Amino acid sequence: MPNFCAAPNCTRKSTQSDLAFFRFPRDPARCQKWVENCRRADLEDKTPDQLNKHYRLCAKHFETSMICRTSPYRTVLRDNAIPTIFDLTSHLNNPHSRHRKRIKELSEDEIRTLKQKKIDETSEQEPKHKEINNSNAQNPSAEEGGEEQDEDILPLTLEEKENKEYLKSLFEILILMGKQNIPLDGHETDEIPEGLFTPDNFQALLECRINSGEEVLRKRFETTAVNTLFCSKTQQKQMLDICESCIREETLREVRDSHFFSIITDDVVDIAGEEHLPVLVRFVDESHNLREEFVGFLPYEADAEILAVKFHTTITEKWGLNMEYCRGQAYIVSSGFSSKMKVVASRLLEKYPQAVYTLCSSCALNIWLAKSVPVVGVSVALGTIEEVCSFFHRSPQLLLELDNVISVLFQNNEEKGKELKEICHSQWTGRHDAFEILVDLLQALVLCLDGINSDTNIRWNNYIAGRAFVLCSAVTDFDFIVTIVVLKNVLSFTRAFGKNLQGQTSDVFFAASSLTAVLHSLNEVMENIEVYHEFWFEEATNLATKLDVQMKLPGKFRRAQQGNLESQLTSESYYKETLSVPTVEHIIQELKDIFSEQHLKALKCLSLVPSVMGQLKFNTSEEHHADMYRSDLPNPDTLSAELHCWRIKWKHRGKDIELPSTIYEALHLPDIKFFPNVYALLKVLCILPVMKVENERYENGRKRLKAYLRNTLTDQRSSNLALLNINFDIKHDLDLMVDTYIKLYTTKSELPTDNSETIENT
Repeated sequence: MPNFCAAPNCTRKSTQSDLAFFRFPRDPARCQKWVENCRRADLEDKTPDQLNKHYRLCAKHFETSMICRTSPYRTVLRDNAIPTIFDLTSHLNNPHSRHRKRIKELSEDEIRTLKQKKIDETSEQEPKHKEINNSNAQNPSAEEGGEEQDEDILPLTLEEKENKEYLKSLFEILILMGKQNIPLDGHETDEIPEGLFTPDNFQALLECRINSGEEVLRKRFETTAVNTLFCSKTQQKQMLDICESCIREETLREVRDSHFFSIITDDVVDIAGEEHLPVLVRFVDESHNLREEFVGFLPYEADAEILAVKFHTTITEKWGLNMEYCRGQAYIVSSGFSSKMKVVASRLLEKYPQAVYTLCSSCALNIWLAKSVPVVGVSVALGTIEEVCSFFHRSPQLLLELDNVISVLFQNNEEKGKELKEICHSQWTGRHDAFEILVDLLQALVLCLDGINSDTNIRWNNYIAGRAFVLCSAVTDFDFIVTIVVLKNVLSFTRAFGKNLQGQTSDVFFAASSLTAVLHSLNEVMENIEVYHEFWFEEATNLATKLDVQMKLPGKFRRAQQGNLESQLTSESYYKETLSVPTVEHIIQELKDIFSEQHLKALKCLSLVPSVMGQLKFNTSEEHHADMYRSDLPNPDTLSAELHCWRIKWKHRGKDIELPSTIYEALHLPDIKFFPNVYALLKVLCILPVMKVENERYENGRKRLKAYLRNTLTDQRSSNLALLNINFDIKHDLDLMVDTYIKLYTTKSELPTDNSETIENT
């Protein structure tokens, strides 16, 4: 849908011009100045939110010094930009015109006031203009850019129109391929038989559209040389970059309108042989819904400091997000990457103290803690667990085989057997009690894997049998058994705490108060680690004996100790020093880091939710904890009185009125607008990564990301196409994409086929 300029006597719209269009600001004072300068009486009674949502001004009404071009895809205004260039007289030449944007007639007093205000503003801004003029003198290219912007828009020639239609067809094909997850190449280059030409998917779709009667493409095809590729790989990459940026910008625009947001990264993924970090943003949209959207991949760097710099640069400079509005950050990564992402979090916290480092609601605390343990054996064990779960989920037949083994083992406890079968059919490796489940299931897993590997009826192919043999060897390794038993026992102290963090809002609030008790218990374990480890190791040896697994030290350690006659190290003491002690120490420190004072203060503010208030008998003290968000409030001076009114409203509610139990419900209350400070606080609390997304329909970004990675081969993944596929329902402006491509990669003097590649005739 095109944007129309709201200025009087201006008829420009976005489809006829490549000018930028700017929303009215939400800031009431600045918005009032825009309205005054527009001189439109019909805009005076509208709120800043209404103006921001429905009205735009084109770039022609701003001084060039007020406009910044941050990238080829984004043109933004300076924070203090005010429109000053208006045509307020041309309508006088046609007094009978019925223009819908009527200009307000000013009285003599209003004219005098307006003149005086302009004189005052001019005197204030003279020093600034001198600085700008000096900088322009040093940088003449800036002045040239300004002159180009003021040039009249020339009508397109027939050739230019045809070229735009041609490019639009190419963009349509690329967007279709992205949304449907169709790779550009249908095959590897070295798979093409010599002497034959097999078109890739993109070329095939082009030919299909030509054969279907696409006149623009047919005409271009007929005028293209026989030995020329219709659309080169370079051109495809350029166009995909533009598609990705334009689609991403639609989401980021909503994020900027919302002001506050949180950054979340998921586990590192392989895209065409390179490691990337998936990035998601959380924000509350204009309909008061908490959303978590995928915005792109960042190339992963091995050096933590370089990664931190590039992470910050991409978000702020390339994507144009203001990190001053970031209120939370969370990172879901596997063991090898955890320490590096912690460095990223620390560097961001140094620059932006309100970007609180938290847990992410989509990852169980115990799993997150286990992934962060810097012990190689733990990393290996976690990888093995994931592989075992993936193996049995390859086919219903494998799960049925496991069900049969469980039935035999638990025939004396059918209820327990039924429970384990149901768990096996789910993604149980992400549960809070995953290690307890694994210990209970281990015997069944070993017997099932061993049975598949040694099956004499040849029911399984060689690949399945081979994988079963490898996995059976891995789970019957004594090092694996000790590791999962230690993790099960250590993380039992945090299981209930972590489960509450993923529960209802009231559970999260009260969980914050129980952290002290959890840390006390873990510190007691650390002080008596000799005793605790003795029990854990005994449990591990009993389980190993049950599975007929020999108790032994890891081969790497045994080889290192060969010839060392003085070594009296036993298996029990070895695992205490290399596994139990570092695991407990790390978990204690990690809990202290992730649940910082700021994080706990934020969780204490959840007493704003009416159901939590009710459980506390309306005796709450949010004002003390809300100090950290004072600068985010529209009216901080009235916070105390407003909180009092908020408590009274719910304390003396009608008998038939239920207390809202979530932030989502509170944000959608009809009268929440009468509590602007409460609304602002709830909005900020809502976007903290630790808070659960109440409405699952607004958590599609993560689900679609997982589906894309699961359904796409590693060598066929593309960061550009992935964004199009995951965000398939986001609107896109083809005209904007075409205009951007023409600006960046072509000039008026270029021929349409200059971006093609030549192929040798065979």
